Amino acid sequence: MTSFYTPEELESIGFKTIGDNVLISKKASIYSPHMISIGSNVRVDDFCILSGEIILHSYIHIAAYCGLFGKSGIEMESFTGLSPRCTLFSVSDDFGGDYLISPMTNPLHNHLIQGKIIIKKYSQIGADCILLPAVTIEEGCAVGAKALVKDSTAPWGIYVGQPAKRMKDRSKDLLKYINEYSNQ
Repeated sequence: MTSFYTPEELESIGFKTIGDNVLISKKASIYSPHMISIGSNVRVDDFCILSGEIILHSYIHIAAYCGLFGKSGIEMESFTGLSPRCTLFSVSDDFGGDYLISPMTNPLHNHLIQGKIIIKKYSQIGADCILLPAVTIEEGCAVGAKALVKDSTAPWGIYVGQPAKRMKDRSKDLLKYINEYSNQ
């Protein structure tokens, strides 16, 4: 059985802000909590890594083994989620061969690609997906398992593949439930 931090333990971690009904596994790794804001009704499962500037709005689930590397910022709006083993990189080394690739070398010898990742309302990222820097997942998108998202999406689409491409429109029928959740 998974053990989650109590509300008192969550307060003592030192998050920038934290809402109500937040469940974070004691097996998750949290770095720089003072840069992480968490809304209400958020769950983070076992073996997740949260690092850097991260904003999690409300009604969010981050499944096991996800990595959110938010040096340049990650924001997940309300009613979004990450399926198991998703990795979000707001900063990436340039792998083109013109620079060294390591945080342990002289920064003058590195070239970083960076930009905030935003996942807008009502979007879901499938298992084992990778999101690269400066990507926005627009409202209502679903990204299929094992997709590599290197470009921003258009709203209300289903995206699959490596690199991810829009396959078809996504229904907006889920919006009929939203009135049950006030102030979101």
